[in-house]
Amino acid sequence: MANSALRGTKSIHGGNPQFLIEKVIRARIYDSLYWKEQCFALTAESIIDKAITLHSLGGVTDRQTPTPFISLTLKLLQLQPEKEILIEYLLAEEYKYLRALAAFYIRLTFRSMEVYEILEPLMKDYRKLRVAHAGGYSLTYFDEFIDDLLTKERVCDIILPRLTQRSVLEETEGLPPRKSLLDEDEGIEGNDASDDEAIRSGASSPDRRRYISRSPSRTPSRSRSRPRSASSSSSGRGRYISRSPSLSGSESDGGEKGDTRGRFVSRSPSMSPDRMLVDNDRGEDDDEKLEGDV
Repeated sequence: MANSALRGTKSIHGGNPQFLIEKVIRARIYDSLYWKEQCFALTAESIIDKAITLHSLGGVTDRQTPTPFISLTLKLLQLQPEKEILIEYLLAEEYKYLRALAAFYIRLTFRSMEVYEILEPLMKDYRKLRVAHAGGYSLTYFDEFIDDLLTKERVCDIILPRLTQRSVLEETEGLPPRKSLLDEDEGIEGNDASDDEAIRSGASSPDRRRYISRSPSRTPSRSRSRPRSASSSSSGRGRYISRSPSLSGSESDGGEKGDTRGRFVSRSPSMSPDRMLVDNDRGEDDDEKLEGDV
């Protein structure tokens, strides 16, 4: 009796729901120790305690040993819980293997329209899942597991019922188009790009100009440095002229060079007042000498 369906169970896809699992695997599940000890007299409520203790997905492992995951799936096919109970399984986000078990059962038993509507929102879950197979264990992600349920023909060593293409359901049954998460990310990037454009356009705004005028720029520093450089260059230039070798040579040389410098200074139109006073004194002395001779 434990291997038969309950009274009042409905046929799924035109047959016994247990027949959705292949006969060879189903027979091995009936003979497994886990089925005889852990799955006996389970209900839609008590099966939750078994599902939250799962640590992997998968169909059969070495020596065709069925996994607890596929054994609990067969038990759900016997129990046929209501849709509201399965939705509660999916809402238990803290138990990822319970959600995976409910998603796998929904893929096996529900219509194509409901499969797309219920399973596609679960692709936002990116948690890791462990998969048991004949070679050992491997890792996958929850969204990849859901994608496999929607696209592949065999998952967990079970042949899945044929699923109507989504494009056909959109045309015939009015299934809304799928909203990809990538489109939402592009929308966020588009908002960021618009914000960048707003920032760039705001660079020419009055507030931006006031900010630039108040911010320290290179122009004031250059304007401040120019008088200093000019004063230093002019003072350096004066010192350079006064210390030039030509002037020191003319002052150190006597006789002809001194006379030549004197003649040059006396003939130049830009004669200094001191030089003019010296020349006038020399002229008065010469006049006094001439008067004494006379």
